[in-house]
Amino acid sequence: MQHSPIVAAFAGSVALAAVLLAGPADAQSVPLAPIRDRGQNVTPAYEGWYMNADGSISLSFGYFNRNESEVIEVPVGPNNFFSPGPADRGQPAVFYPRRHWGVFAVKVPADFPEAQKVTWTLVVRGDTLRIPGHVRSSWQIDALEGEAGSNNTPPVLRFVADGPSGAGPAGIKYGPIMAKVGAPVELRLWATDDGNERTSVTGRGRGNTTVSLRWFKHSGPGEVTFANAVPRAAAETGLATTAATFSAPGEYVVRVRANDASGVAGAGHSQCCWSNGFAKVTVTP
Repeated sequence: MQHSPIVAAFAGSVALAAVLLAGPADAQSVPLAPIRDRGQNVTPAYEGWYMNADGSISLSFGYFNRNESEVIEVPVGPNNFFSPGPADRGQPAVFYPRRHWGVFAVKVPADFPEAQKVTWTLVVRGDTLRIPGHVRSSWQIDALEGEAGSNNTPPVLRFVADGPSGAGPAGIKYGPIMAKVGAPVELRLWATDDGNERTSVTGRGRGNTTVSLRWFKHSGPGEVTFANAVPRAAAETGLATTAATFSAPGEYVVRVRANDASGVAGAGHSQCCWSNGFAKVTVTP
């Protein structure tokens, strides 16, 4: 059974409620608390699971940074980890303001038991908030197969023109790209779409292949500045380029989110249709 947009929206609300029950929380942790510019915490969120072509399963996670403008960084470690198993499952260390859906996915085997779970824990400003990922049947989502009745699928991403492709929250990974502190390094991405976005949303009917891109710092020790965080993909080839500059040496991951025309304002609760690309960058002095 797969989520309709309404069920998915409800599931997202349940996810937020679940984390509040999982650990200590004060007034700033309540989803309906007044929006503040800064000073509030971050809630991890579980979006649901979907099947991959190879038979494995992806558990999709996002987050809710309750601040209106404050970006919060929590390095992967004792305050940002998964359990059981590896603490680092590709989760972000940088949390941008407000709700971000399907930021990454944790892959588990096809025979992952329904009773088993992997739990993401975040400790922010003294609040410990947890959310479990699982494969309960009522949490299956349409991240790759398209929304019910629309045949819409997420954009396809490549970091090499004729290289491997990826789509959906798990997306495609690439790298390492080598860079030096203070020297811009080019980021190249090919993004294409099936054009099957919902007419009721786009107002332009089917066949529109618009892909909106946005780059984020996902993790790393220093600041990342993008020459253009929202580059435009060429209509003919899907190629989009930008440059990133890093303020300190170390290992980084930068993420690009690609939305089709049904979700140009950002990934939404229907769980379709956007894709993530993750580029690992090694920065030397």
